Amino acid sequence: MRTAFALCTALAKPHFSSARAVSRATRTRVSAFGVSAYLPVALALFGAACAKPDQASGPRPPPAAPVQVGAVVQKAMPEKLAAVGSVTPISTVAVRPQVAGIIERVGFREGSPVKRNQVLFEIDARPAEAAVAAAESALARDRVQAAHARADLKRNAELVEKQYVTQQQFDAAKATYEALEATVKVDDAALLKARLDLAYCTIRSPVDGRTGAVQVQVGNLSQPGSAAPLVTITQTKPIYVSFSVPESSLARVRAAGDSVKVTAQTPGDATPREGKVTFVDNAVNPQTGTILLKATFANDDEALWPGQFVNVTAVLGMRSDAVVAPATAVQRSQQGAFVYVLKADDTAELRPVVVGPADAAEAIILQGLRPGETVITEGQLKVIPGAKVQVKNSRGPAGT
Repeated sequence: MRTAFALCTALAKPHFSSARAVSRATRTRVSAFGVSAYLPVALALFGAACAKPDQASGPRPPPAAPVQVGAVVQKAMPEKLAAVGSVTPISTVAVRPQVAGIIERVGFREGSPVKRNQVLFEIDARPAEAAVAAAESALARDRVQAAHARADLKRNAELVEKQYVTQQQFDAAKATYEALEATVKVDDAALLKARLDLAYCTIRSPVDGRTGAVQVQVGNLSQPGSAAPLVTITQTKPIYVSFSVPESSLARVRAAGDSVKVTAQTPGDATPREGKVTFVDNAVNPQTGTILLKATFANDDEALWPGQFVNVTAVLGMRSDAVVAPATAVQRSQQGAFVYVLKADDTAELRPVVVGPADAAEAIILQGLRPGETVITEGQLKVIPGAKVQVKNSRGPAGT
């Protein structure tokens, strides 16, 4: 083949005249004879030499894609629901003043925990104390007048029976007594209000919790009904984690009742916190097709912080004979979930599956797989259905 290709190349090159002592006519005849005699053979050999090997042998098969695999097993498996939740306080209190006055003292450090009934703020109490004193004096005065009117009414009652006074005088004495008794009741209410205002000058925490930023500092005037609260207290122990689950899981959640255990894990924290579901919303959200759940956590170390997003896993029960595959084997497309099954001849079969509860490591397969089959867990992007693959790991059990 190389000889033919060399001959073809040599014949294709132009012939240049040399200076040797050969007659031009002789060289012309020899050249014409050589070209006419060997040209068909040279062209045939040239075509065979220049032909591409692929055209003769057909297209090559694609190389085997390197993959890792895992086994499909049947075992007892907890039914889990995974979701993203948010930490929400059970109670949040915006502390506002009930009376106007100058703030004289702040009894806590902002951002610190406080206990129920702990003093938070003290407002100048002198105006309230003066109001209490005035109310007490008014009450004492009116009580004396009411006692005098009661004595007059008693005397007039005896005299009217003996007709020493007229009925009109008796009625007037009775009206005076009843009016003074009503005044005493008004004075009692006024004194109670003054004492309440005096008590409101000392603002106490209504709940155990953690304080936020102080909005009004010492020396400022506090006003009832102001837009900004003096401080906001958030209850952190215990605390809620709110999350939503698909409405298809509602029956299992309700069947489990109060035994639904939940773990919450914050980003960057390797220790999950344990709680349990204590609230199921009374309606499914029609826009999202989910239902709101709340789990209560003791949160003694305050690892769960209000407003934080956490990874939530709810355990609904145990399934004793679940078909389990590695979670990384499950792929999704517009047609739904599928896996690549490794066949005996090391080719990959694309198979649709129905996936049940799953976590980061394993997934329950409701339909599409059988125990003992092997599925591809890594390298799916390079896999062609029906093509060969090259296994790079040992075929261990699911989740390995």
